Amino acid sequence: MPVAKILVYPDPVLRAKAKDIENIDGRVVRLAEDMAETMYAAPGVGLAAPQVGVSERLIVVDAKHSEGEKELITLINPEIVEAEGKVIGEEGCLSLPGVNEKVTRAERVLVRGYDLKEQQRQIEAEGLLAIALQHEIDHLDGVLLFDRLSRLKREIIQRKMRKVMREGLEPEKKDYNLF
Repeated sequence: MPVAKILVYPDPVLRAKAKDIENIDGRVVRLAEDMAETMYAAPGVGLAAPQVGVSERLIVVDAKHSEGEKELITLINPEIVEAEGKVIGEEGCLSLPGVNEKVTRAERVLVRGYDLKEQQRQIEAEGLLAIALQHEIDHLDGVLLFDRLSRLKREIIQRKMRKVMREGLEPEKKDYNLF
């Protein structure tokens, strides 16, 4: 399976609200497989379909991959149904290379969606998995990491990203969890 190109800001697909997936067919299964391969190759902890140019509600997450294990979660039409607590942690994003910032997230979440076999899944998560799920679901709603920061920080990052894209520079990479 091919590794897909990951879109970077300011690509407009990243800002659009993704559409629900009505049918889980072979195309969706192939997309999920390609996304997982792309995520592992990046390497990242999660990836949303809009990040590979497909404006549909599909995410892949593997919070154990950074520990040398694999526990791939694929969710179609995921939604956060419960969230509690607060945690502040450093996040990076595959669509915002070189950007790593402290973001406030819910400490625990309950997420509901469908797997590739059309079975409804409910996942209770905390720690890195909870953060990754929230981050990827944000992507499905056109929300990027810097949207959760102060206006000043957001503007600085947006200018930096535009300059990198305009000048064709290679963004600096840092060793943080990338979603």
